[in-house]
Amino acid sequence: MHIFRAGPPAGPCYKETSGQRSAAGLWVWGRKGSFVLKKIVINGGRPLYGEITIGGAKNAAVAIIPAAILVDGVCRIDNLPMISDVKVQLEILKEMGAGVRLVSRNCVELDCRNLRPENAPEELMRRIRASYYILGALLSRDGKAVCALPGGCNFGGVRPIDQHIKGFEALGATVDIGLNGTITVRAENGVKGAEIYLDVVSVGATVNVMLAATLAEGQTIIENAAKEPHVVDLANFLNSMGAEIRGAGTDVIKIRGVKRLSGGFYSIIPDQIEAGTYLAAAAAAGGSVLVKNVIPKHLDCITAKLSEMGCEIEELDDAVRITRVGRLQKTNIKTLPYPGFPTDMQPQVGALLSLAEGTSIITEGVWDSRYRYMDELRRMGGQSQVNGKVCVVEGVSHLQGTEVTAWDLRAGAAMVVAGLAAQGETVINQMNYIERGYEDLVGKLQAVGADIRVEEFPEN
Repeated sequence: MHIFRAGPPAGPCYKETSGQRSAAGLWVWGRKGSFVLKKIVINGGRPLYGEITIGGAKNAAVAIIPAAILVDGVCRIDNLPMISDVKVQLEILKEMGAGVRLVSRNCVELDCRNLRPENAPEELMRRIRASYYILGALLSRDGKAVCALPGGCNFGGVRPIDQHIKGFEALGATVDIGLNGTITVRAENGVKGAEIYLDVVSVGATVNVMLAATLAEGQTIIENAAKEPHVVDLANFLNSMGAEIRGAGTDVIKIRGVKRLSGGFYSIIPDQIEAGTYLAAAAAAGGSVLVKNVIPKHLDCITAKLSEMGCEIEELDDAVRITRVGRLQKTNIKTLPYPGFPTDMQPQVGALLSLAEGTSIITEGVWDSRYRYMDELRRMGGQSQVNGKVCVVEGVSHLQGTEVTAWDLRAGAAMVVAGLAAQGETVINQMNYIERGYEDLVGKLQAVGADIRVEEFPEN
């Protein structure tokens, strides 16, 4: 059995010799061979023309998969993005005894009725941050849960789980963080509905409390809740299985606990950030690209800024066309919780602003810091100054291709955006981060005319 990994594994990992590869070419266990790393190579300066179809939302998928733990039956989830984070989550459930059946490339059937929480694979759970959603789901179903402290991207900011803990405790649970890096949550008298005010708008805490309250006794009210589309998508999934959740998409969510959820079918919404990334790619390289299978309303905060920068935006029913001919223009952005400008698009647009005429200001309003990618852009000739949460970007006439590193998922996407616009060859190391959130990024860009490829090489 192969274990899909979001990054380099802790133990010996070998390139497969049987000729079979994982669907997205991720880190896998194989037979004898060598440690295989991958990098992206881009020859920039080529405008993009054509169509790109967007897959299911990563942030919705990584919340909905653990939510299947609550379902007393079989649920079929369609439009799943087959990215490494999703594959790790599916592997976690499989290791815990869930039935996991791949119906098609992007459709999975899950049966968690025979789940054995004690078999939770600690090493896998540490690889992705979204593994902490298993806490809320198991607490709701079993009244107790143990989870390894999660991993994921590290872009220099603090990503606390204090609001998750506050929510669990309000629902009647005790929380213990062990010296070995595990979290134990236990509700001795069962999970009870409560009113919970989140001190900060947190997607993760909103999702975890929603999961924990779904099968709780009584009503739970989450105030100052996150309003992101993937929070709404999770609520819609749970409601389709029999939950009673109202208000998702507003800052007050009400959950009336039910005794059980039954199986069913659900299709995940398109990925807002994947769509935004390809819009940014077209803005960087120039040309005209139709981005299909999107919800244009979810992209308003992104397309508004691209329009300010001089791009032509055309909205259709389920698609957005972007056209860029002249030079990009300066603008200012401040990341905020939805419906504000998303923090997960800040690096990609930061790469664009490095090429925009004039001086732009970026203010990071969600995380403490997210500017490590600016060091890589400076290696390509970009000019910027970072002071805490503020970055001042002075646009340059062009970027020069060189060897850079993807320090996290969205920073890696920013390097791709920059490489498409740069003169000469750009080599992006640590491709595994990019594969955490983008399915077939290289193939999709090749289809619209980008000179981009993947190269594999053994680790020394």
